[in-house]
Amino acid sequence: MSFRSKAVVRTLFVLALGSRVRAQTPPQAPAEAPVQTSTQATAPLADADFYALRGPAAAGDAQAQFALGNYYFRGRFLTLEHAEALTWYRKSADQGYAPAENQLGTMYQHGFGVVRNFKLALAYYRKAADQGYAPAEFNLGAAYESGNYGVKRDYKQAFAWYRKAADQNWSDAEREVAYFYQCGFAVKRDFRQALAWYRRSAGHGNAMAENQLGYFAEEGWGEPKNSNEALAWYYQAAAHGSDDAEANIGYMFQNGVGTPANYAKARYWFYKAAAQGNGDAENQLGWMYQHGQGLERDVAKALAWYLAAAQGNVHGKNNLQAFCDELEDRGDEVCESSDAPVDDAAIRQAERRVRMSDLRARIDGIEGDAQEQEEQAYELDHTGKGKNDAITKVFNAIGSVPAAKFRLQAEKDRDEAARLRDELRQLENQDHQDHQDHQDQLHAKVPEP
Repeated sequence: MSFRSKAVVRTLFVLALGSRVRAQTPPQAPAEAPVQTSTQATAPLADADFYALRGPAAAGDAQAQFALGNYYFRGRFLTLEHAEALTWYRKSADQGYAPAENQLGTMYQHGFGVVRNFKLALAYYRKAADQGYAPAEFNLGAAYESGNYGVKRDYKQAFAWYRKAADQNWSDAEREVAYFYQCGFAVKRDFRQALAWYRRSAGHGNAMAENQLGYFAEEGWGEPKNSNEALAWYYQAAAHGSDDAEANIGYMFQNGVGTPANYAKARYWFYKAAAQGNGDAENQLGWMYQHGQGLERDVAKALAWYLAAAQGNVHGKNNLQAFCDELEDRGDEVCESSDAPVDDAAIRQAERRVRMSDLRARIDGIEGDAQEQEEQAYELDHTGKGKNDAITKVFNAIGSVPAAKFRLQAEKDRDEAARLRDELRQLENQDHQDHQDHQDQLHAKVPEP
């Protein structure tokens, strides 16, 4: 059985293609919302701009300090320098510059160059949000929506923060307000309100909102059903990079919804989405090869696509198991004692990924030690300077050890982490290349029909 995941904004809708019966699951609890970083709205800096910033930043200009931090955060000369970014963000945040406060929250939330510390992340987000900074308001909404960052899930708080950011035309927040109306989180379920907010978000170029508008038009939620309008929204979202929209276009061509059925075009759009790692598209390609939809039945390719989908897609995993069971019932041992064929390359990849996981853990531990040293040095430097707020209280009193000692040890830890990161980067590059080779073998380039 093949399934289609339709609701891109965290709500799962499934279609059983074999029986052509549509089944809708209840809205799922929201997953982690994307965190908004201050750098998203910042244009890349040329090298000349970088050197021009250093003077004003050193002289104490908060905006220049923040901009310089952005430059390091994004990776000057293709090398990420999170520790240096942290230094400049702190200098800027110490002057109350909201974008820098928000960015520090992001770094502590995700562990960019620091030990993950949700309490500090939320403290920085609040400092920025208290100044009305929309990205920080969104991030607080995401924290309360997920309940994963040191606060209990609280939809009312989440909605309130999203609404504050949405009132400033922050498109992701507008989309989240729409999602809350769609699912009835903290507010009465109202498809018309959801539709209005999705349209507002889409008006600001939000691809996820555009894709969701396609689904609303297709289902007739908040407005009469209109498959042509749905397809138009999917095309617009796909043009803005939405792999979910690409998969949805594939579905419409596969099933003749809003357009004549065309398996070649369906396969083309599923390939586009699968190239971005879309599990639903990978699952659909497995279905098409298994059943010979518009092409010759190919057991090997069906298994390969189901295996790819099964890495993170429950429907792909179920279809893989069902197909293997079917083949075994027929006496075909292609799936013998495994969910899918395993070759030497797969074994090497598994071993490599174990090593990569080990390296990441070691790097996190070493950088954690380094960050503790830096935090202690920072606290010593600021002792008795009026820094009696929620952020300073997070740090423990550490005595009178000279700050330089901590910084020296932190530098040694950073050097070791850099060495391990170089090894990790080489393994990641090899893993990426092997993945690309596998994708090339899995399917030839498919020209648009």
